[in-house]
Amino acid sequence: MDEMIFGRNAVTELIKSGHSVNKIYIAEGTRYGSLQKIFALAKASGIVVETVKRERLDKICDGRHQGVIAIAAAANYFTVEEILSTAEEKGEQPFIILLDELEDPQNFGAILRTAEAVGVHGVIIPKRRSVQLNATVFKTSAGAAEYVKVARVTNVAQTLKELREMGLKVVGSDMTAQTEFRQAKLSEGIVLVIGSEGSGMRRLTRENCDELIKIPMVGKINSLNASAAAAVLMYEIFSQRHLK
Repeated sequence: MDEMIFGRNAVTELIKSGHSVNKIYIAEGTRYGSLQKIFALAKASGIVVETVKRERLDKICDGRHQGVIAIAAAANYFTVEEILSTAEEKGEQPFIILLDELEDPQNFGAILRTAEAVGVHGVIIPKRRSVQLNATVFKTSAGAAEYVKVARVTNVAQTLKELREMGLKVVGSDMTAQTEFRQAKLSEGIVLVIGSEGSGMRRLTRENCDELIKIPMVGKINSLNASAAAAVLMYEIFSQRHLK
């Protein structure tokens, strides 16, 4: 489970251990000495560091933080290359989910649970402005977070561009799309993009999709929540890959 680690020595050892870290908070005006070393270690490891007021850290752990708090991830992160290797080892076309700034940990956990059930090889999330692997995600996923590889990337648009260059088809879920999901060819190597709960996909993400698809609806509510939409589309991909 995700855990709060505070104190300079403890955070330093956490980084050196290689365990995945969601974020490190460093108090304003204290980036010197051992804290400068922690900042450098975090940067070298690709960990997001946020500078905050000391008062914020004091509220979290009663002033025992020594200027630094790390939030350890509930499960370890992987790389995009490791996700692709998983598909290759199974002799399967890659089946990847990309979550574009999803914010709700319960949605993330539910998506991971469905992803594990349908054989998704991995899920990609942004390092910033996105829900991370935390205790709520782990609990909601019913343990699926232990089995589905999750990778974090700095640049979503660049990642999608590179995956397209490898021959994967990038398909985005968009309620304004012209194509209904059952009309789309989804049986090849694929990246399914699910946007954020409020605003959907960002412009650059949308521009790096090969196709946009929608789930038709006849009710007064014109959209499903992110995890429900993702489940419908994941099962259609599963069906086209294995049942048709």
